[in-house]
Amino acid sequence: MAETKTVAIIGAGPVGLAAAAHVLERGFRPIVFEAGAGVAHSVRQWGHVQLFSPWEYNIDRAAARLLEPAGWNSPEPDRYPTGAELVERYLEPLATKTALAPHIRTSSRVTDISRVGFDRLKTRGREAAPFEIRYQNGQGPRVMHADAVIDASGTWQSPNPAAANGLLAIGETQAADKIAYGMPDVLGKDRARYAGKTVAVLGAGHSAIGTLTDLARLAAQMPETTPIWLLRGSDPSKAFGGGANDKLVARGELGASFAALVASGQVNVETEFRVSHLTAAGSRLTVGAGGACCGRQVVVDELVVATGFRPNLDFVRELRIQLDPTIECPVALAPLIDPNEHSCGTVRPHGARELAQAEPGFYFAGIKSYGRAPTFLMITGYEQVRSIAADIAGDREAADRVELELPETGVCNRSTGLDANKCCGGPAPSDVDACCLVDANARQEGKTGCGCK
Repeated sequence: MAETKTVAIIGAGPVGLAAAAHVLERGFRPIVFEAGAGVAHSVRQWGHVQLFSPWEYNIDRAAARLLEPAGWNSPEPDRYPTGAELVERYLEPLATKTALAPHIRTSSRVTDISRVGFDRLKTRGREAAPFEIRYQNGQGPRVMHADAVIDASGTWQSPNPAAANGLLAIGETQAADKIAYGMPDVLGKDRARYAGKTVAVLGAGHSAIGTLTDLARLAAQMPETTPIWLLRGSDPSKAFGGGANDKLVARGELGASFAALVASGQVNVETEFRVSHLTAAGSRLTVGAGGACCGRQVVVDELVVATGFRPNLDFVRELRIQLDPTIECPVALAPLIDPNEHSCGTVRPHGARELAQAEPGFYFAGIKSYGRAPTFLMITGYEQVRSIAADIAGDREAADRVELELPETGVCNRSTGLDANKCCGGPAPSDVDACCLVDANARQEGKTGCGCK
């Protein structure tokens, strides 16, 4: 009898656990490595954020099949969970109450991956050599071997830096205690940090606007709170959406309400502000743009950098990885997701064929597979790992088959500056992107079916 294949899966987030469920269904042995102390460590960091997709688009089918015998009650399909609810009602039960439980290793950070006996230069016999995964846990360095590897480790731990050129701003490291990345919980656990403070938010996506909106709400309660929007571009209206012309009514309402915040001066705006240097002096932080002789600056108490994320590729450098030079995603995937090209276009479902690497048996999946592209849909990740598991099993027909029907909604990529009425006035594209802006209360009232987070 042939020995059961072992598939190493890096990351125990939604896509990583879905990958493990599909691998297990194929009769293989998954081993899931999670750097955090519990599953979905990154999701827990944005637990206060409500997803832009309802439960029906956030539960993987293979995972649901594992959960059903455990007496799991599926959440209401049309409700919109927060990150915390996603963990509590879905990911935690999946990891602890199903057959996946013995296959998950938490507090286990993968540090390196190679082939047993092969560096990246050596070719002959390479495909037959198992992968060597080195990881660190409480017992120190450990090693295990696997027949295939799915890297679903995400990008949350690798935020883009503040400087407009993609590098750390001068002084950014030294000012780290005054900087938060992503989307802090301004109205919750981080309230004390921001209440009554002057806070600059850098970015133009949904994380930046959500944080600015929360800061404006905080300012209504604590009037000394002053939100400042640092915008690299020149036109704030690109972030407001289509207003009354938006096919997603609630998103248009939020865009209009945020525009009103800006127009009323509740959110101060600094346009064409391309951060170059940060200087901490006492309790304040000087955020500078341009040269020392002719630049601009704002003085704040705190800075939130919401400029997106990038993949950490350090631990795969001994593998034969081919990435698009611009987006840092698999080469075949790049034309489908390039934010320089796509506005209202569609990102068709894709799988092993687009995600496979020159290193046989190694795949990127989940948001990490999108490299630096800002758009990703959780259900797309589930389709990715379904296809990958089939590919590992040698079931090419299933790997190439498309089993995902994406929700239809009108979505524009605000970064293009296209007129929202012209852009979204035609047939709704079949994909959605992460720039959806839908007010949480409106979503709960069922005013939209937006399928992105």
